[in-house]
Order: sequence, then structure tokens, then C-alpha cells
Amino acid sequence: DVSLPVAEQIGRGIAFLGGKAAGCGYIAYFQSFTATYGDLPALFARYRQAAEDPRITALSLATRPDCLGPEVMEELRALASVKPLWIELGLQTMHERTAKLIGRGYPLEVYEDAMERLREIGVHRITHIILGLPGESREDMLATARYAGALTDGIKLQLLHVLEGTPLADMYRIGEYTPLTMEAYAGLLCDVLETLPENVIIHRVTGDGPKKILLAPMWSGDKKRVLNTIKNALLSKGITIG
Repeated sequence: DVSLPVAEQIGRGIAFLGGKAAGCGYIAYFQSFTATYGDLPALFARYRQAAEDPRITALSLATRPDCLGPEVMEELRALASVKPLWIELGLQTMHERTAKLIGRGYPLEVYEDAMERLREIGVHRITHIILGLPGESREDMLATARYAGALTDGIKLQLLHVLEGTPLADMYRIGEYTPLTMEAYAGLLCDVLETLPENVIIHRVTGDGPKKILLAPMWSGDKKRVLNTIKNALLSKGITIG
């Protein structure tokens, strides 16, 4: 419940985890929407509350490269002086034709500029990439991985889901988009991981779409099967993730 004080939200989250996280540190993760867009004093007051909580060892804010103006950067610099700070940016693809198709809303140089300015203030930078975007080949996706890998500290990889009520759903229904199979995704994931530099941290290898509005691929809803398929693909290539 986002209406609750941050300390109470943190307490409830820790209680929910129970003994599964005993002895671990906790990351305050502000993921929904754009964490640096809106009422900045109110937003950063919440982030400071989380940073000052002794139970929290790091903060993670998900935002956009085009929502990192000078005022935001100063606030981020101040947060990073209190606790380790992760900033997640949604790149999705390096290819401008795809970016226009999915309505990303900013050109590639905006991402590059944001990554440099974030590097200067000493935060851990995480880049989101989507695999399976319309019209992209294996080489296109590997090119995005190589590009992001040279600029970022961490990567989150995401399978493209077809969700009800989206333009992609319309494309899917008329046969203009075909989702990846589970085996194709696992194989592509292995290729991407082999492409990334060794110093880049892998924060995620897939994600779940909301089942109530998920149209395709339906296999993505079986998380245990997906993770086992990915694990077996990685093992077959001799890739280990620790």
C-alpha cells in the first residue's frame, strides 16, 4: 500500500519474506512508473526515508533517461552519499526503427548522456533490454547487448509479452507478430550472456507478464518450467550464473 509511510511498507515487506531472507540485507526498490518524474520533493522525501532506514542496504530506482534533469541528478547524488544507489533505465533496444515502433520516446544519445552523467555521480547503472521485439533478428538483439554492455554496470533481460489492450496485441492477432518460443528464448539468452562483458552484472534473465491480460507467449506463465529450460540451456553451453 503506497499510501503507508515508507518505514511501514519496508516493515511489511520484510515480514512477508519471513525467514527466507534471514541474515540478508534489503534493497528498497521503487519500480512502478517513473521514479524521477512528478512531484520531486515528495518523491525524494520518500527515497530519503528509505535510505535512512537501518534495515536498508541499498536503493534501486527505475526511471527513464529523459527524466534525469539537473535537479534530479543533484538529488540522486545526495541519495548515493547515504546508501548505495542503483538506477535502472529502460533502453529496450539500440535500434531507432524499433524504438519508434514501440514508442520509446527518446533517441539513443539521450541514453548515452544519461549513462555518462550517472557514472559521474557514482551510482550502479542497470539497463533493461527486451528480447523478441517486432522485426528484430538475432543479430539485432545481440548488437543491443554489445552496445549496452559497453556502457552499463548491470543488465535486466526481459522476454517481450503480448498484453491485452496494446498495439502489439493487434499485431499479434492479425499475424504481424510471432512471439519467441521458450526454446528460442533460452538459446537467445545464452547468446546474449556470452556477448556481454564479464564485468556486467546480470540482474534478471526473464520476467512475468500479468496473467489476466497475457495473450502470448502462454508458456511464459509457467515460471518453474521457464527457469528450468533456461537453466538447462545455460548448462549445455557451460554458462554459470552465481
